[in-house]
Amino acid sequence: MLTKDKAQMRAARVYRGTGDGDLADLVAATARQTDPADYPFAAAVDKNVLIYDCAALTPMLQTEGDRRLLMAEWADALLSGPGVVVLKKAEPDHAMIDAASDMFRALIAAQNAAGTGGGDHFAKPGANDRIWNSLEKHCLADPANFARYYGNPYLALISEAWLGPHYQMTAQLNVVNPGGAAQSPHRDYHLGFQSAGDIARYPLHVQRFSPMLTLQGAMAHVDAPMETGPTLLLPYSQLWDEGYLAMGRDDVRAHFAAHHVQLPLEKGDMLFFSPALLHAAGSNRSADVRRMVNLFQVSSAYGRAMETVDRVAMVKALYPVLRAARKDGSLTAAQIACAVAASAEGYSFPTNLDRDPPVGGLAPKSQAALVMEALAGDWGQDRLFVALDAQMDKKRS
Repeated sequence: MLTKDKAQMRAARVYRGTGDGDLADLVAATARQTDPADYPFAAAVDKNVLIYDCAALTPMLQTEGDRRLLMAEWADALLSGPGVVVLKKAEPDHAMIDAASDMFRALIAAQNAAGTGGGDHFAKPGANDRIWNSLEKHCLADPANFARYYGNPYLALISEAWLGPHYQMTAQLNVVNPGGAAQSPHRDYHLGFQSAGDIARYPLHVQRFSPMLTLQGAMAHVDAPMETGPTLLLPYSQLWDEGYLAMGRDDVRAHFAAHHVQLPLEKGDMLFFSPALLHAAGSNRSADVRRMVNLFQVSSAYGRAMETVDRVAMVKALYPVLRAARKDGSLTAAQIACAVAASAEGYSFPTNLDRDPPVGGLAPKSQAALVMEALAGDWGQDRLFVALDAQMDKKRS
């Protein structure tokens, strides 16, 4: 028979609180050393990070058997190895990169002139310039350059290595300007964009598989020596189960500050890491280098529902019923919350971060949160309907 004590022990295994996570476990994980013998296709190990020479790997791309061997090594490195790899000279066509950089600079100038420059989730305002959805903006501004840029075989191969086929590409350009301070150490999308309180609502097995849904990567558009602040990395930190919950703790930040590593990048180099790896953009201490990096965020094909659902239409039909039930007590608050969860979109993403920025947090307000706010404030249905339509309009690209 399951006693209450055993039930509580089980709950403690499945759910972690916002203060949980033993720093000693992170210390032990990040004390590991990368053995080059475990990664025969790597050219070197530098500061625990695996370095690959793409020119030397090119013959492996010609046969499916060799491709699979390389993909298996990368998958293992991201999952149970250091969690980060550098692909040197992954894009050798510097003229093409420079053309893309000029196009991005023009987009940045235009959005700054319009007062619509993108902010950052993990850095102070003004520390950098962002182009949200650089993927679509790149394609529309220069489709010929886009085709060459995203025709890169290494970007495709490592995306498939981590996520399997049919992945979904997105990208965001980040320019860290001279004097730009470092970001706070963090994990990335999905759970890295939630508050600790929200993360604690997810069972630990979801926290473990969240990194399998996304691959984080970047391509350097300029040479990025150490003074420009290349990404700060904490190899093996993706192995710590409680890392999403604990990433904002002072002791975790202190450990990161003491033990992170940095590697200079050259134009055309690519960097890829597990979204669970603790990392941060570094401080740009250079006098005149605007460190431009295009950030790749590649998503699993399986991050989508089976059916297309018009949730705005559902909410508009349901809201008068829920509002009336809240007034007359025919449904409890818990029942109303469950009905909202079943009908409204409870997740903030995907969205257009130019028009729908994460004001006051890491993620914009979700549709479900808007409905609950309307119910709490007893909004008339017309007011909510206008707000719903405006919210959906913000999300369009």
